[in-house]
Parts: sequence; C-alpha cells; structure tokens
Amino acid sequence: MTSKERILTALNHWEPDRIPVDFGGTPTSGIHASCVAALRAYYGLEKRAVKVFEPYQMLGLIEDDLKEAIGIDIDGISAYKTMFGFVNENWRPWKMDDGLEVLISEHFKTTVDENGDTLIYPEGDISAPPSGKIPKGGYFADAIIRQESIDEDKLNPEDNLEEFGAISDEELSYFAEEVKKVSSKERAVVANFGGTGFGDIALVPATFLKYPKGIRDVEEWYISTHTRQDYIHNVFSKQCEISLTNLEKIYAVVGNAVDVVYVCGTDFGTQDSTFCSEERFRSLYMPYYKQINGWIHKNTNWKTFKHSCGAVETFMGAFIDGGFDIVNPVQCSATGMEPQHLKSTYGEHLTFWGGGIDTQQVLPFGTPEEVRKQVLERCEIFSKNGGFVFNAVHNLQAQTPLENIVAMIDAVHEFDR
Repeated sequence: MTSKERILTALNHWEPDRIPVDFGGTPTSGIHASCVAALRAYYGLEKRAVKVFEPYQMLGLIEDDLKEAIGIDIDGISAYKTMFGFVNENWRPWKMDDGLEVLISEHFKTTVDENGDTLIYPEGDISAPPSGKIPKGGYFADAIIRQESIDEDKLNPEDNLEEFGAISDEELSYFAEEVKKVSSKERAVVANFGGTGFGDIALVPATFLKYPKGIRDVEEWYISTHTRQDYIHNVFSKQCEISLTNLEKIYAVVGNAVDVVYVCGTDFGTQDSTFCSEERFRSLYMPYYKQINGWIHKNTNWKTFKHSCGAVETFMGAFIDGGFDIVNPVQCSATGMEPQHLKSTYGEHLTFWGGGIDTQQVLPFGTPEEVRKQVLERCEIFSKNGGFVFNAVHNLQAQTPLENIVAMIDAVHEFDR
C-alpha cells in the first residue's frame, strides 16, 4: 500500500498492510525540535538546522528524508500563522538555551528579561506587550495572560471573536499551495485550517493578538462556562457561522486532496476526570461540533480529528455523537482510559490516533526494553480491525532519551514484521 492508502484503510476500520504512523502531522502529534535534530543525526541524514514551525511548543519540522527513515505516512498542513500570529518565512538562525541552533521565522521577535526568561511578542511586534515566555533553561513557551479587569456590564461576545473572521485570499492561496506541494508524495494529508476549536484553552489567551479583549484568562474562561453560558453560546454561535463559510471557501481550493481535518484541540480531561460534565459538554459544545462535522461529512471526504488530553472515556460516546471520526492523543495513563476497554467499546466508531506509548513516564524515564514492551502491547490492542494510527501520547518532549525514541520506532516496525 501507499502511505495514503494505508491511512485511509485504517480510518475505514480495516486492517492495512502495516500500522500507519504519524509524527509531525498535527500540533498535538509532533516532535520537539531538539529530538528532531537528534533523530536526523541518528539516521545519518544531511546535517542542517531544524526549522521550528510552531514556536509555542518548539515543534520541529520533519522533512521528507526523516519521514522516510522513520516510516511516517502523513504530510501535515499547518495553520497559516503560528500561535504568535506570524507566518513562517525567511528562516533565520536562533539559539535555544541549551545551545542548539535552530531556524525560526524572521518574525519571531524576542527579548530577555531580568530573570533570564525569553519573552515572545505577538505578530513579532516588540512594541506590544509580550504574549509568551520561555523560562530560562526551558524548552517551550507559556502563555502570558493579558486580560484586563472584567466589567460584567461591558462584556461583549464580539471581543472573544476578534480572531475569527472571513478567510483571506492569502490564506486560501497558502492552503492551496501547501496541499499541491504534498499531493504527489503518496502520503495522507492532514490539515489544520483553524477557526473550529471552540473554547480551546491554548487559544483563549490569544498569544497571537497584540491587545486581546474579552475573557482571556484560562481560569476565568472555565468559570464562564458555568456562570456565563449565554455569553459562551454567543461566541460559539458566531464562530461556528464564520467557520462554516470559511470551510466552504477552503474546500473550493483544496477539494478532497485533504484526507483529515484537525477540527479542534480543546482539552476536556484532567489526569483523573473531566473539566465539565458530559451533560455540559453536550449542551455547550456539541451543538457547534455537530454543525462543523456535519458540514464536513456532507460536503467532503475529510475525516474529522478531535484532540483532548486526559480522562475523557466518559466523553467518547459524545465525541461519536458529535460527528468525530478520530480521537487523539489517547492518554491511556489517565483514569478510565484502559486501552483494551477503549478499543472494544468505541473502536468500531472511532480511530485512535495516538496512545502508542506513554509520554509522561515510560518514554522519558523508562528503559528501551520497557518502551519496546509497551509499544508492542499497545499495537496488539489498538491495531485489530484497523482504526489505529500510531503516535505517542501527545508531542515528544525535549530531553526524551534518543535511545527510547528509537526503541519506540523500532518496536512498531518489529510488530509489523
């Protein structure tokens, strides 16, 4: 099979010739730039600096030669702009705190404060307040909350809609060109068009806006899902309307050359439970997911991708009812997320994109043999009858031992043999 055929077979819940693999296809299935650099060296590939295409998480671009070495079946189309609101262009060198030199967009502008922390600026404008911070010695950024005091009488849902608007001709051209670039490579295409992540906590602080208005503090946003539900519905309703119009325009330029669309990265789980009840999810979020997923399934061949970390077993039925085809990252270490239970209970309807190795304990702190053992066990469970794309539980983090990453990759190939 080609990589594209392999992915589509798995997504249709049939067993392909081998387990399909994704690394780097989405913002929640990527690899930290330092690990990408280590893998390039391990496989003896051309020595060159890694491009950091998402500076919020410092995710490294996985180029074709490394995809072939690992056996990756996905080409990912990133959002038009990064989490800090600028496009990736005119790459320039930038040195991380650990001394690794990477390439970054010319619009990535930083300063260093008195604590040695690196401050990042929205749209690369250092005259605006910084919106992100990489702590000294750190490996990725934290959002800086820039919410002003809330006046209940002046709260306006339009303020939380500033980032959602009609898609521009530049964005449409970008998506059309990026899809065209990868369409001849026989890998499956997963695209992140943006705009459809309702209440995504990574997006609420609006690190990409210079002067965000509305409810932008994460804690305040969670409180609002209980105390200001009318406000949230007003935001989601208008956002959904805009997104549906944009999806129609996007489909007109990319068509069914895209196989999977990354609908949202909104997290609903903690290590032990969920942030809200299933009833609240169904009343506050699902009406809008159903509209987005419904339009996609009616008008395209795209499969719909839902990311949520944590203990979301109790939401799996709601994800299915909401029209999602794929769940990621499948955090099997969280309460209720036992692999065999997930597969036997929901595997007929959902593709599990991830769950292949625990990234909180086993991959970073285990031995290569412990990594191998868990990968083989997870592949045995999740791969039956298709419906599985191998990936770790979320992005591979900096300082993950190279020997463990290699043991993970080798174990997948061992299982296939």
